[in-house]
Amino acid sequence: MTSALLVIDVQESFRARPLWQAVSNPALVTRVQRLVDAARAAADLVVWVLHAEPGTGGEFDPDSGLVRLIEPLRPAAGEPVLTKTSRNAFTTTNLAQHLTARGIRDLVICGIQTEQCCETTARVGADLGYAVTFVTDATATFPIPHRDAPAGRSVADLLADPRTLRAVDIVARTEYALAGRFATIRTVDELTGAIVGR
Repeated sequence: MTSALLVIDVQESFRARPLWQAVSNPALVTRVQRLVDAARAAADLVVWVLHAEPGTGGEFDPDSGLVRLIEPLRPAAGEPVLTKTSRNAFTTTNLAQHLTARGIRDLVICGIQTEQCCETTARVGADLGYAVTFVTDATATFPIPHRDAPAGRSVADLLADPRTLRAVDIVARTEYALAGRFATIRTVDELTGAIVGR
């Protein structure tokens, strides 16, 4: 075992938000499950990461009951489930210790959000010396309002605003920023074929 699949923040917290209706990748859970199945078949480590914001009273507050994986995703026995409070999966968890203890040097990253927790984890992982594969079509994100846009607008108003950064543009920017610098970009089809073919 030298490779680990990091499943980042594929949790109910996001589905509880109105913006979920504008998610970039409605097939996310199915694609993540394909990666998980392939990683398990190859005897690679699967690490589940959840994001928590204790004491905030929002969807990411553990007291909300929403800081849990989206069904039917489910850890198998022995697969670590880590809870982070930072954007990347390393800083506030013992992820590095899990990887070091197993001699893992290659990371495969999927989850939510493409340009936030997934990209940040990829950058930190690369800086720590891991070979990172970023599976963009097994990540998801949402349109981002302009910094001067008023708070509390409806999803329809957000999407109608020409200043809103579209999810497709966020995904493209993330790939441009990561490729050749911090990660290799792969698809679920490419990666599941490569893992199964090992």
